[in-house]
Amino acid sequence: MVMKSGRYIGVMSGTSLDGVDVVLAAISDKVVAQQASYSHPFPYELKQKILAVCQGQQTTLSAIGRLDYELGSLFAEAVQGLLTKTGLTTSDIIAVGCHGQTVWHEPDSHTPFTMQLGDNNRIAALTGMTTVGDFRRRDMAYGGQGAPLVPAFHFAVLGHPTERRIILNIGGIANITTLLPGSLVKGYDTGPGNMLMDSWVWCHQKKPYDKDGQWAREGVVNNSLLRQMLSDHYFSRPAPKSTGREYFNMSWLEAQLVNFPDILPVDVQATLAELTAVSVSQQIMLSGGCERLLVCGGGARNPQIMSRLSALLPGTEVCPTDKYGLSGDDMEALAFAWLAFRTMSGVSGNLPSVTGASTETILGAIYPVTNE
Repeated sequence: MVMKSGRYIGVMSGTSLDGVDVVLAAISDKVVAQQASYSHPFPYELKQKILAVCQGQQTTLSAIGRLDYELGSLFAEAVQGLLTKTGLTTSDIIAVGCHGQTVWHEPDSHTPFTMQLGDNNRIAALTGMTTVGDFRRRDMAYGGQGAPLVPAFHFAVLGHPTERRIILNIGGIANITTLLPGSLVKGYDTGPGNMLMDSWVWCHQKKPYDKDGQWAREGVVNNSLLRQMLSDHYFSRPAPKSTGREYFNMSWLEAQLVNFPDILPVDVQATLAELTAVSVSQQIMLSGGCERLLVCGGGARNPQIMSRLSALLPGTEVCPTDKYGLSGDDMEALAFAWLAFRTMSGVSGNLPSVTGASTETILGAIYPVTNE
């Protein structure tokens, strides 16, 4: 098998809808070397259109088609922004790996499916670069959850022969990857990460997120509300499992608050931060614990959550992945650059021990271009 080593671009926009992360990496079978990164703004109007369809609201095929078009254009703009920043040209890049914007994820129904928007045909046409996308559905075709896919990358770049490590990504949803010597890699969504906190602070303070967890620190955790939230069946479900905004959203939170009509908004924020920290730490302990918890995603910059994780996991070093040479902000975009490399090389990208798929498989679809 000839591996298609060279420069790849990874594009990721997550459930937080706070921007489009784009990275440039030189990738071979042995090395993933990040060379540049760029964060492209997510237009407010487009964010509102996505929020208007991704929580089970009624919509139309026309609205979905327009979103697909607009997101494809946005992702192409983000790629061009990275090229401008680096001075590279399309001929310097083997392929773009684009995750797309998840608007619905339903892996556990009788007809399981997942939907990521952002027309890859449009990305290829506007950038002039081969594009790899639609990564999740092949895994689902083999009975998997289609998520999370990043644990395969975590294992490739952060696995250790003797040290018990767990990688925690805190984006809109939080997920863990267990890298325990002598055991199969496991990985799954633990529940809400930043998503509910971001929605709540926007509702009450019109801020996109709770910077440094400052508002949460001003509140008091309501333990009765916390226990009720943790009683949700998702937290006790065995892995493999995955979730998203279609489940953990403002409707879910409002239903939780029905029995707490007098609770202060700041105390809700404090309780949501504790929900993220406790639900993660419980799953880490159930996995047998670890020596190092390496944290990436926006939550790694939240001192409130990081300090609570340290307190809830005594004896475990809790630190950002940056300490080990991998940018926590760019981790997922890097992973999809790496998955594009795997697809272009004709090798599998999923881990059945993580997703529950019946077999390893090549992920994604390739949208080639012809360079004259």
